[in-house]
Amino acid sequence: MADVFEEEAEPTVSIHEYLKGVEEQELEADLVLGGDDGKECTYTKGYMKRQAIFSCLTCTPEGNAGVCTACSLSCHDGHEIVELWTKRNFRCDCGNSKFGEVFCKLFPNKEVENVDNAYNHNFKGSYCTCGRPYPDPEAEEQVEMIQCCICEDWLHEEHIGLESSDEIPRDEEGEPLYEDFICPVCSEACSFLTLYPRTIWAVKQHDVTNATKDKNVLEDAPSACGSSEKLENVISSESPKVNCLLPTATSEVVSNGKSILAGETSEKEPDSNELIQGSGPSTVCVLGVDLVGAPPALEKTKPMFLSKNWREILCRCEKCANFCTQRGIGFLLDKEDSIAEYEKMAKQKREEKLQQQEGVELNFLNNLGHVEKMEILNGITDMKNEIHTFLESFDASKPITSADVHQVFENLAKKRRRM
Repeated sequence: MADVFEEEAEPTVSIHEYLKGVEEQELEADLVLGGDDGKECTYTKGYMKRQAIFSCLTCTPEGNAGVCTACSLSCHDGHEIVELWTKRNFRCDCGNSKFGEVFCKLFPNKEVENVDNAYNHNFKGSYCTCGRPYPDPEAEEQVEMIQCCICEDWLHEEHIGLESSDEIPRDEEGEPLYEDFICPVCSEACSFLTLYPRTIWAVKQHDVTNATKDKNVLEDAPSACGSSEKLENVISSESPKVNCLLPTATSEVVSNGKSILAGETSEKEPDSNELIQGSGPSTVCVLGVDLVGAPPALEKTKPMFLSKNWREILCRCEKCANFCTQRGIGFLLDKEDSIAEYEKMAKQKREEKLQQQEGVELNFLNNLGHVEKMEILNGITDMKNEIHTFLESFDASKPITSADVHQVFENLAKKRRRM
């Protein structure tokens, strides 16, 4: 019988574990919401570069509208809400013509329609090429999905065009080694990325290790390619192609790289250090290729996995910028468009908010008189003593229940009344 009660007992956590969990949840929420406190409608800010967006299927079952965080909380509380994470270049639709007689409680004076907003099937609560919902009520186990940084749809790993999910660049612990993902459909519009150094492509950790080992072996081995210096150039990550027969292991690394690249690279590949630029336009094209006149084509579209800070390498000359604009991907040249930058700004807002809270608390204490300060200090001391007394007399083999916590505070209240 004892075993039965032990199985039915609720799982227990320490105060430290509980507080740590709360802090992690708050941080995760801030990263998703971009530090938005959800108090004001974002409509007045126009088409924001990136913000958290929600779809209300109760008000717009067609899935042709999106609302900001504040409106999802104030205007659509209790409705069937779809969380869309973030969307780029979006303006809050709440209360416009798509909502019929429902008006926005926070900012009712909106235009009839936001013509520049873009919608996909995510707004209806369906995702991926299979069109399934998330979470999927028919799935025994919820499978993780990856968001394409171009179309912003979420795709299941088994539906992104790879033979196996093991091809996805991850470290030994299964954490992603890529910053952005481009789905097979969108990779055609991004074929120009194959002209850049291979350093922009995320590679599996063991592939990098194998490439390093192969390089060390080949440096000491004679070859028809010539000197060891030439060999180093051949197997370098900066090399556009292999011009000689290399050992099988190295060839596999290059092959895996191309499967991720989804195409061939250019004949002359620029050095990645020469391509790192700022966010402003440049007068010199570092690629030296007229993308508008002759954009590279892919034999077969495959998913692309991009490494950290890959956008900083993109050429921002007038021709390349116009090419990206024509293909509807000009946002790739905008640093603030990326999820990484969005989360960075969210962390900064969180730090500022915490500092402001600490400042308010400090000012509150400083503005109190001596008697009030002593009352607060005595109250804290009484609580510490009461908790200490409770823990000393409590059976450590039993879990602490909500009734036990209520009893602690009831004892404190009785003590205060006696005083």
